[in-house]
Amino acid sequence: MASLRLGPLLRYVDGSSATVWVEASRPCTAEVRGADGTGGETRTFQIADHHYALVPVTGLTPGTTTPYEVLLDGERVWPLPDSRFPPSVIHTPVDDHETVRVAFGSCRWASPPEGEKDPVGPDALDTLATRIAADPQGERPDVLLLLGDQVYADEVSKSTRRWLEDRRGLDEPPGAEVADYEEYTHLYYESWLDPEVRWLLSTVPSCMIFDDHDVIDDWNTSEAWVSDMRDTPWWRERVLSGLMSYWVHQHLGNLSPDHLAEDPLYASVRAVPDGTDALRSFASRADSDPASVRWSYRRDFGRTRLLMVDSRAARVLAEQDRSMLDAEEWDWLREQILDGRAPDARASDEQVPDEQASDGRTSDEQVPDEPASDGRAPDGSGAYDHLLIGTSLPWLLPNLVHDAEAWNASMCRGERGERWARRGEKLRRAADLEHWAAFPSSFDRLAELIAEAGSGSRAPATVCVLSGDVHHAYIAEPVWRKGLPGPDARVVQLTCSPVHNSIPPYIKIGFRFGWSGVGRAIGRRLARHGRVTPPPVDWRKTGGPWFGNQLMTLTLRGRSARLRLDHAREEPGGGARLRTISESELS
Repeated sequence: MASLRLGPLLRYVDGSSATVWVEASRPCTAEVRGADGTGGETRTFQIADHHYALVPVTGLTPGTTTPYEVLLDGERVWPLPDSRFPPSVIHTPVDDHETVRVAFGSCRWASPPEGEKDPVGPDALDTLATRIAADPQGERPDVLLLLGDQVYADEVSKSTRRWLEDRRGLDEPPGAEVADYEEYTHLYYESWLDPEVRWLLSTVPSCMIFDDHDVIDDWNTSEAWVSDMRDTPWWRERVLSGLMSYWVHQHLGNLSPDHLAEDPLYASVRAVPDGTDALRSFASRADSDPASVRWSYRRDFGRTRLLMVDSRAARVLAEQDRSMLDAEEWDWLREQILDGRAPDARASDEQVPDEQASDGRTSDEQVPDEPASDGRAPDGSGAYDHLLIGTSLPWLLPNLVHDAEAWNASMCRGERGERWARRGEKLRRAADLEHWAAFPSSFDRLAELIAEAGSGSRAPATVCVLSGDVHHAYIAEPVWRKGLPGPDARVVQLTCSPVHNSIPPYIKIGFRFGWSGVGRAIGRRLARHGRVTPPPVDWRKTGGPWFGNQLMTLTLRGRSARLRLDHAREEPGGGARLRTISESELS
C-alpha cells in the first residue's frame, strides 16, 4: 500500500480550482476528495526514485471553504490518524476577491524535533499554524509568500549532519552540506514534516521563490564566483540537484492548472516511467543558459497583482554588463506590470498586449494565470489596485549598505584599477555584497519601472516591494530626485526576515548603524571614491529595524492597504504565540 511521505501542500487556489502537492512512497494514483464531492486525481510521476503528484482540484465554488482528504490508490492517508489539527480546507475567494491577506517572510531553518530546545527561538510559521488551528474560523492569510531560503543546503542542522555522516561520511567535499538530489529531499522532509508547518501548508495556499541558500550561499554573486565554482568537482551535481529539487518541491506549485496542462517539461516527466533524465536535462540548461528558463511568475488575486521575480538565476554576471535580470526577464516584468493598464500610463505610446507576448523562451515558463483583457474594473480604473513585486533580495537597503555595495561594484568593474578590482571581488564574497545595490544599473531600472507602474490617473494605490534575506524587518520609502518623474502611487519597500533563523549581535549593530545619519555620511564618501552615479531615488526608513522570528501581513481591501508585523514569542507558561508589534496604514 502506498503511504504519504510528504505533504499535502495546498499551492494554487482561485475561485473554482486548486492544486495539492504530495509525495508518495511508490507509484500510485493520488486523489484529493472534497467534503462536498469536488476533487481530482492524477498518477504520480517519478524523479530519482521518489514519487510525486500535483493533484488538480476542480469544480469548487467561489467563496466557500471545503474540507478535503487525500487518498492514495483509494486509501485515505490524510488527515493523519489522531491528528490534533482541524481538517485541512480549500478556501476559494469570492469572484471580486474584495479583501486579500498576504503573509510573507523568508529564511527558515527547520525547527528541531519536538522536545528539543530551539536554539533560535520560536518558529514564526509554527506559531502561525498554532494560531489558525486554535480558531479555524478566524483570520488567516489568503496566501503565504515564502521569499527564499526555504531550505539551507549549506547550513544543515545537527541531525542532518549526523544523517549525512552515516550516509557518506564528511571527509570528502562538500562535507556537511548537501551533495545530491537525495540529500535535498532530506532537507524538505526535515522542514516540511514539522507537524505545525505540515498542517499550515496543507490549508493555506503558498507561493515560493528561491534565494541563495536553497542552493549555496552567494549563489551567482559574480562571474568570477561562477567560474571558480564550475572548477569545483562537486559543484555540478550540487547545482543540478538544487534546481531539480526546487522545480519539484517549490516551482511546480506556483503554476496555475491551465499552465501546467500546457507545460512540456511537466508533460515529459509524467509521460515516462522515470522523468529524472528529462528534469536533469532541463536543470542543466537552466544552469548553463539561465536566459532560456524563467522562474519568475505572476499571480492575480482579484485586484492585487503579484509579480514574483527571480533575482538569483536570471542574473547577467559579465563584469562590464552586470544586471540583476537578463533582457528577456526585464521585458517580461514590464509586460506584466503594464498588462491591462489604461492608455494614459507612461508607456501609452507603446503596444500593451492583451495576452502574454511570446519572448522566444521555452514554453515551460510561467505566463499569466488568465488571459488578460483590458483588465479594468467596471469603474474604468486600472488593472489592479495594488502591485506586489516579490524579490528575495531587498531593493532598498540601509543607506550605508547600499552605498558600500555600489562602491564595491565599481571597484570590481575596475573603476580604480586592477588591484582594487581584486580586493573588491574578495570583499564582495566575504561580505555578501550582491543585492540590487550591487547591480547599480538594475537598481535604477527597477526604480524607473516602479515609477512607470505607479503613474497615471489609473495608477494603483500602492506599489510594494516584498523582500527578505537580511535577517531583520523594516519599512523604507523612496523619494524620486528633483527633476525625475516619480509615481502617483505610494511606494514602499517591505522587508521581513527571518521566519526562523538567527542574527549575530554585531550584525544587528551594523544594520542599525547603516540606517543612521553617520552611516549615511560614510556611505556617501564611499560612493564618491567609487565614482558612483547617484541613484534616481533617495529613501528613508519609516519603520524598524525589527529583529526576531517574524512575519508581515498585508491586508488589501479596495484601495486601502494595512501592514502588520508579528513576532514569534515564547510564552511564560510554555509554548509560543505571534504577538503584533507594529501596525500601519499604507493607503
